[in-house]
Amino acid sequence: MGIKLYSEPVLEKPELICSWPGIGRIGVLAVDYLRRSISAKELGEIEPWDFFEPNKVIIKNGLIEQIVFPENKFYYQKLNDRDVILFIGEEQPSDGTNPYASGEKAYKMANLILDVAEKYNCPRIYTSGAAVTQVHHTQKPKVWAVPNNDGLLGEVKKYENTVLMSGGEGASAQGSITGLNGLLIGAAQKRGIDALCLMGEVPYYLQASPWPYPKGAASVLEVLAANLGITIDTIPLLEMAKKMDEAIDKFLDQLHNEESVPVELRNNIKEAIDKLKETHKSKGPITDEDQKRIMEHLDDFFKRGEGGDETRS
Repeated sequence: MGIKLYSEPVLEKPELICSWPGIGRIGVLAVDYLRRSISAKELGEIEPWDFFEPNKVIIKNGLIEQIVFPENKFYYQKLNDRDVILFIGEEQPSDGTNPYASGEKAYKMANLILDVAEKYNCPRIYTSGAAVTQVHHTQKPKVWAVPNNDGLLGEVKKYENTVLMSGGEGASAQGSITGLNGLLIGAAQKRGIDALCLMGEVPYYLQASPWPYPKGAASVLEVLAANLGITIDTIPLLEMAKKMDEAIDKFLDQLHNEESVPVELRNNIKEAIDKLKETHKSKGPITDEDQKRIMEHLDDFFKRGEGGDETRS
């Protein structure tokens, strides 16, 4: 059990791009959109038995027909300038204490992914997720980047609309990346493989939201497409983002009129969010103090309304 490959294509040093669910589903949105845009083909999967419990059991004619587990699949495509392998996971293996990958299972999955990277001589690995920052939802999200070695720093500084997580534009010198987005690039470092985590910004007041955040995914996709030397039509993704902006505006209006939240707090939240419209200077991942002050009531409001990788300093 472990890796199951459906085919053995001949690939020329493909770059590997990975994603899992997280806040705003940014990584999954970006990489799955890329998969469909380049018509990537199925390469294989990581078998689920050692990592996950079943999602559901399908019953047909009164009998159990199939037990369904979360899928973690590889895809590939040969592009003009370079080849690419994509990995899209439906769920992160966890020890049960949090929704993001942790523990022995997570480390094992990371190394299985790296086994595939080494098999195909991948020179670089990307992971993709979300950075919770002080950005307003009407603004274009930046991409926060974390490389796993000094040699990538100069290159990353040349990326458009991208900020290094440490050492630049007001960013904190320290931070963390939860789940497999961080674990994989750390494990890649131990194997001597270049790796880079790209995180699209998500407004801090939406981090508890169950909604996708396509605007952040579009920013990540732009960086990936530029690095792969391809052109991606992001108009459908941006149309989705426009509709999401309208939904967010409606949500904020509802929040400001929510009688169960004290008037003073409602006004403070509105004022804090409105101020973000005035400027966006990449203040960096939201601090724990600011997050607690604003999010204390927003979390409950989201839970009442409808029911998270990934980085903050």
